[in-house]
Amino acid sequence: MSTPAPAGLQTPASAPSPKAEAGGHAHSGGLKLAVAALGVVYGDIGTSPLYALKECFHGDHSVAATQANVFGVLSLVFWALTFVVSIKYLTFILRADNHGEGGILALLALVPDASTKSKRRGGGPSFIVLLVIFGAALLYGDGVITPAISVLSAMEGLEVATKAFTPAIVPLTVVILLGLFLVQRRGTAGLGRVFGPLTVLWFATIASFGIAQIVRAPGVLAAIDPRCAVRFFLANRGHGFLVLGAVVLSITGAEALYADMGHFGRTPIRQSWYFVVFPALLANYFGQGAFLLTHPEQSSSPFYAIVPSWALYPTVAIATGATVVASQALISGAYSLTQQAVQLGFFPRVTVIHTSKDTEGQIYIPEINTLLLVSCIGLVFAFRSSSALAAAYGIAVTGTMSITTIVYYVVATRTWGWPVWKALPLAAAFLAVDLAFFGSTAVKFLEGGWFPVLMAVGIFVVMTTWNTGRRHLATVLAAAMLPLEVFLADVKETKPWRVKGTAIFMASNPNGVPAILLHHFKHNQVLHERMVLLTVLGLHVPEVPAEDRVRVEELEHGFYRVTIRYGFMQSPEVPRALAECARFGLVMLPGSTSYFLGRETLLPTGQARMSRWRKTLFAFVSRNARPATAYFGLPPNRVVELGMQVDL
Repeated sequence: MSTPAPAGLQTPASAPSPKAEAGGHAHSGGLKLAVAALGVVYGDIGTSPLYALKECFHGDHSVAATQANVFGVLSLVFWALTFVVSIKYLTFILRADNHGEGGILALLALVPDASTKSKRRGGGPSFIVLLVIFGAALLYGDGVITPAISVLSAMEGLEVATKAFTPAIVPLTVVILLGLFLVQRRGTAGLGRVFGPLTVLWFATIASFGIAQIVRAPGVLAAIDPRCAVRFFLANRGHGFLVLGAVVLSITGAEALYADMGHFGRTPIRQSWYFVVFPALLANYFGQGAFLLTHPEQSSSPFYAIVPSWALYPTVAIATGATVVASQALISGAYSLTQQAVQLGFFPRVTVIHTSKDTEGQIYIPEINTLLLVSCIGLVFAFRSSSALAAAYGIAVTGTMSITTIVYYVVATRTWGWPVWKALPLAAAFLAVDLAFFGSTAVKFLEGGWFPVLMAVGIFVVMTTWNTGRRHLATVLAAAMLPLEVFLADVKETKPWRVKGTAIFMASNPNGVPAILLHHFKHNQVLHERMVLLTVLGLHVPEVPAEDRVRVEELEHGFYRVTIRYGFMQSPEVPRALAECARFGLVMLPGSTSYFLGRETLLPTGQARMSRWRKTLFAFVSRNARPATAYFGLPPNRVVELGMQVDL
């Protein structure tokens, strides 16, 4: 059986709910959560000092490390962090939560007409849905590049100590990445306990090194003046715009703030930023700048240049740990994003393994893990340095940030009822900055930026093809579906032989008689004592409470219709949910219950409005999707699969 098509979107009220104003899920232990958020939320942006400033003064589109340029770049970094992170995300975007969850797919559910069909596309997803799906696809590119560039930049610190380590940098990076991905199946619970403290140590380390340099040249703090950035652009003109492609590296983890809101809540994320992350980042960036004022020749590695010689190797070790934390956050994010896409009907079934009995959100998806592992190691071998990888970095993140701004405007005007005069200037300001960063990274498309874009396009094609194929398949099956009233009337009249036990027939369409039941009855001519027509629906909400998950409707002649509903942050476990039917009077003994599933063989020869290559792709993906038995947690020895051919 294929993944059910999602039900309609759950439209929120016209303004943020009290829960949204409070910051999402109920969380306790503010200090503990704030420390934990340091590791998960700020791992990516927290390791940016390893390479961001270096690319401004030593990359392909760099400028000379003169005093005016150093002041200008520092001013750009300061205001980028202030405007994009502090103002855009922490002040405004975090207000848009879907029952406490954040992220671009959660934001989609806040759009009241996100499920509206586009007439020009034959009833397919609307433009805003396609835009969000492409933004989600771009995040996979970020999930591949972040581990590669982060670990590479940490290992390059060994090169500062002695050039003898240069040949070992790439092999060491590959070994660390290989180890990181191989331990994913064990879950992040154990590693997560050291994420926060390790990241606290990291921020304390980079802040102390930066402050030591600022004390020697306190005049560098004058770069906070935005006029330094203005003078930088006036002096460098078009070249100054290209430098933005390196400045953007300082904010590449901003989208994670929103995506991880559901894990920690709004307040701990803000506290971590203002009290730890923001001051530490500024101290280190300005410390690097202060050092470059007197040592411009050290622009090839300003981060490690300000580290005392006695602390170099310990700093490399701490940096390696910090980059592993940053990588883990992006890897886990890719798992969560995939699970959400599956539940929303935009991704084929995959193997979702829960690695913690206590925390539902800790999951492991081996298919995605393998994809990320191969891609990361391939990138390391292909680019071989953090500077070369920096050219590929930024396009995916800035593209997603721009899409987030557009959807936020739609939510503000259509869902919260903001007047255009209030929402448009704010969105325009955000989008102007987003597009400026996107444009500065887009010029590096041929230098490596093509990789995340190509990867995003490929994933986008698969996601939209799967969604379109599922809709057309549902239409074909619905056309062949018999009205339930007609079938029940036939059962009443013919009185077929009834055998003991319960038969559960799974179907994605909650209306009519499932084709698999008609197929079974046609060939076997018997029915069970209890006949359950089961539909599993994925809703556009993060979680469905246990008390609202199961609905039971008693029909005639021993027939029941059961609907199980899950949110996009949950994994369907059908047997456990069916046990809840007992409180509705429907008792099913596991030993006498059989599950009947249909396995469709798709033929790309039907009349569905899809190009032949997309039909072929859909059929291929469908054949290789995770079996429904495993995906829904069904006992294999109680499952009966009946095959049928479907012309699509």
